[in-house]
Amino acid sequence: MEQNSRLGPSSTTPGTVRPGGRTAKVRTAVLEATQEALVEGGFHGLNMDRVAAQAGVGKTTVYRRWGSAAGLVADLLRDMAEQSVPAADTGSLDGDLLANARLVRQTLTDPRMGPVFQAVIAAAACDEECARALNGFYATRIREWSPCVERAAGRGEVPAGTDPGEVIRAVSAPLYYRFAVSREPLAEADAVRAAAVAFAAAKAGSFTRN
Repeated sequence: MEQNSRLGPSSTTPGTVRPGGRTAKVRTAVLEATQEALVEGGFHGLNMDRVAAQAGVGKTTVYRRWGSAAGLVADLLRDMAEQSVPAADTGSLDGDLLANARLVRQTLTDPRMGPVFQAVIAAAACDEECARALNGFYATRIREWSPCVERAAGRGEVPAGTDPGEVIRAVSAPLYYRFAVSREPLAEADAVRAAAVAFAAAKAGSFTRN
């Protein structure tokens, strides 16, 4: 939704410390301002001075802690991964995959989150730090949803040795293609189809590890 290190020598990498108290409030305010800036102007319109002003935080604090616009995006993605909705457990793999597909569609079509994801995907295409943060965001989400495939294998819904990560990727891939590549509308039917195709492929053994 991934860091050249332009941070000062006394700084820590953004998001590696889970702060409390006033520091946590500063981080929340800065990340909210970052999200707002991405919605309004995309990654290339992300200005650290304006983020600091919007958050009511000193510019020095923002530059010292996040170091760059890419550092802001990277920490925003970490925070989004931490705050994401937990994986579903409906009792069946087809139900879990449908819940996953619906969550992806809901996020990408949200008036606020859709532009944020467009901005971070565009940023990842031109900035290695953002690319690593985006990779980390999706790795976290895949890891959190993988147990639904493992449970399904235990119930005999899919073959033993099915790769959970590949099943979860198969659900979201067509939705992200429409969102980021072909720029087509994302309808409920698209989410239902993506989940059904991934489930059928998993059941047929298409995702078993060699």
